[in-house]
Amino acid sequence: MALFAVYFFWGTTYLGIRMALEAVPPVALIGMRFILSGGALLIAAKIIGAKLPEGRELGLTALYGLIALGGGNGTLVFSEQWIPSGIAALFVTTSPFWMVGIEALRNHGEKLTKATVVGIAIGFLGILVLIGPSATGAGLGPTLIKSFLLLQLGCFCWCLGSILQKSQPTKAHPVVSGAIQQLATGLTILPFTLVANENPVQWHHRGIWAVAYLVVFGSIIGYSAFIYAMAHLPVSVVSTYAYVNPIVAVFLGWLFYREPFGTRELLAMALVISGVIIVKYFAYATPKVREASIS
Repeated sequence: MALFAVYFFWGTTYLGIRMALEAVPPVALIGMRFILSGGALLIAAKIIGAKLPEGRELGLTALYGLIALGGGNGTLVFSEQWIPSGIAALFVTTSPFWMVGIEALRNHGEKLTKATVVGIAIGFLGILVLIGPSATGAGLGPTLIKSFLLLQLGCFCWCLGSILQKSQPTKAHPVVSGAIQQLATGLTILPFTLVANENPVQWHHRGIWAVAYLVVFGSIIGYSAFIYAMAHLPVSVVSTYAYVNPIVAVFLGWLFYREPFGTRELLAMALVISGVIIVKYFAYATPKVREASIS
């Protein structure tokens, strides 16, 4: 149930972010969302008497959350000012490539294989199919490239923060750690609204409801479900959300905003998701598992 919650709710957050940006500027949106969600979760944790991290563990949990959520979600929010939410979701599917690459650089981490390199190459071929024609002509070319590069920085931050948090010994419940990460991100980001020179918040119902949706279903439920699934399922299983989220995001973007999605975009999605599947399969399947699955 937790994994299916991640499948659906995180797929809808791309549309939620686009709608929320109609009312709230990016920096304020990031700070507001995570202060509300992290604060609500920590209040609930305090009421039920859950153990909270202390000392060095508390500081590192907050730092890793700022890297993952501030860098990962922050770049997504900014990019959705410029590109359709469905295309942003497709760009983010490259995160498993970053996960495998960072893991390969760690001491005792699993090294890259020929199969994973092939998968990465196929995935980036899909990206070239998507942005190549636009990059050589007019229209969204420069904007697509800028957004792609920004989102790759976000994917790197998301994967780095996630790996660092996963490798940190802790006695706190994963959902409590996630709450601290969210609150720390919100408290760090929100003061920047004073110097960001952003437009004032537009208090209209659709945008505000979108912010509320992101807080409740994207952060409190979605992020908690992700943390819970990570604690109870293999990483290779949980990471399949990267295949499902773009499909949900593309459909909702077309439904609500009539975002363009044609043959080229479909081919790009097929290539990227195929590359991700190859990378995840060969990165996490042991030789025995692969042998059994082939037979």
